[in-house]
Amino acid sequence: MTYLTPLLSGFIAAAIGTIPPGLLNMTAAKIKIKEGKKNALWFVIGAVLVIFFQAYVAVLFARVIDNRPDVVTLLREVGFVIFSILTIYFLFFAKDPIAKKKTKIKKSKKSSFFLGMLLSGLNFFPIPYYVVVSVTLASYNLFTFQNPIILTFVLGSVLGAFGILYSYIAFFGRIEKKTDYFMRNMNTIIGTITGLVALATLFNILNYYFG
Repeated sequence: MTYLTPLLSGFIAAAIGTIPPGLLNMTAAKIKIKEGKKNALWFVIGAVLVIFFQAYVAVLFARVIDNRPDVVTLLREVGFVIFSILTIYFLFFAKDPIAKKKTKIKKSKKSSFFLGMLLSGLNFFPIPYYVVVSVTLASYNLFTFQNPIILTFVLGSVLGAFGILYSYIAFFGRIEKKTDYFMRNMNTIIGTITGLVALATLFNILNYYFG
C-alpha cells in the first residue's frame, strides 16, 4: 500500500494531464496515420522518456518551492512563451499535410523517437503540473519526498502518459479511412490547442500578479 498509492497517483495525474487533445497525443495520431503504428510507438517512447525526467525533476523542485509560488509563476511564463511560438508556427507557417489513401510515408524509427523527445522537451507544462500534484498529495499525507516513493510516483506517471498516448494511436487507427478532414486541418487543430493553453497560462500569470 505504501507504494501503490504513489503509483496510482502518478498514473491518474498523468492520465488527467495527457488525455485532453494536445501537441503530443495529436502528433502521435498524426504519425500513426502518415507513417504507421511502429513509428508512432517510437514517438511515444521518446516522449515518455522525457516525461520521466520532467516528472522526476518536478518532484525534486517541489521540495524547494513548496512555499515559493513565484518560482512556479516563472515556469508558467516560460511555458507561455513556448506555447505562443508553437501556436504562431502551426497556424501561420506549417504546411498542412495532404491525406493520401492507403499510402504511408516511411521514416526511420530513430527520427520518430527523437521527434517525441523534442516535442516533449518543448512542453514545459509537466514540470509545474507535477510540482503542484506532488505538493498537493503531500499536504494530504498521500505522498512523501522519499526517493523510493518519488521513483514509484514517476513510474506511475510514465505508465499513465504511455497508456493515454497509446490510446490515441489505437483510436485514430480505427478511423483511418475517415481522417481526410482531420489530416487537412491537423496544423490548425494543433495550433488552436497550443493557443488555448497559452491563453490559459497567461490567465494564471495575470491572476498571480493582479488577482
